[in-house]
Amino acid sequence: MYLVTGATAHFGRQAVEALQAAGHPVRALTRTPERAALPQGVELAQADLTKPETLPAALDGVSAVLLVLQYGMDPAPLLAAAREAGVSRIVFLSSGAVVDGADPQPDVIAQYHGDVERAVRESGLEWTTLRLLFPAINSLTFAMQLAGGDVIRAPYTKAAFSAVHELDVADVAVATLTQPVHAGRTYRLTGPESLTQADQVAILGQALGRPLTVEDLDPAPVLEQMSAFMDPAFLGALFDLMAACVGKPAEVNDTVERITGHPARTYAQWAADHATDF
Repeated sequence: MYLVTGATAHFGRQAVEALQAAGHPVRALTRTPERAALPQGVELAQADLTKPETLPAALDGVSAVLLVLQYGMDPAPLLAAAREAGVSRIVFLSSGAVVDGADPQPDVIAQYHGDVERAVRESGLEWTTLRLLFPAINSLTFAMQLAGGDVIRAPYTKAAFSAVHELDVADVAVATLTQPVHAGRTYRLTGPESLTQADQVAILGQALGRPLTVEDLDPAPVLEQMSAFMDPAFLGALFDLMAACVGKPAEVNDTVERITGHPARTYAQWAADHATDF
């Protein structure tokens, strides 16, 4: 049995569906199973990572866990319960912002994920780390603007990312959960091409049949506005990561293909898959 945390959010949901499609028994951990809307046959476990007393039942009979955490969440209760339950392996979906050997890490995003990586490594369980920086699904933030016109206004439109399709993340998660050869390894996941945000908008426009354009915004007022309702330290780190991606190509590797046996999906494929979301 494989357990997926964060099973009703992005990445967790797709991993649950991919595990089931591959014929593996899968249990989805969620605080609200009545709203899970997962495929028939997926076992649901009502539990809360912040309430240790709810975890033993969810982990009963589980051999490996895909750990998908909300930023800032403490993994300690889950790791302790996993050891007690006899879980063999933890696969942690981490951030590509983490810098190996850095102490402290360069920003709060990297620090949080680096701390969780260390906790997983020191848990006594087999582990695999999947580092993901800029998923393609981030483009869903454009949807609100596109509801009112054909112009995307954003900071850092010349920043280049190798955006990863969430289905590729799910396929890698399935492989690393089910194949012991991946134990003790850290993988950086990228898409198959380096594209600026402006490039992504143009490709999205082709998928939507709309001539979309971009307008680059001054980051400072955007950051100030967003900080009114989001963690300013997190946002500052995110904006710094995007700023560092301006004017240079993004890292592109073949990790997805090596692990899954199929090429990483392109951003154009992602845009076609999500056209109805816009």
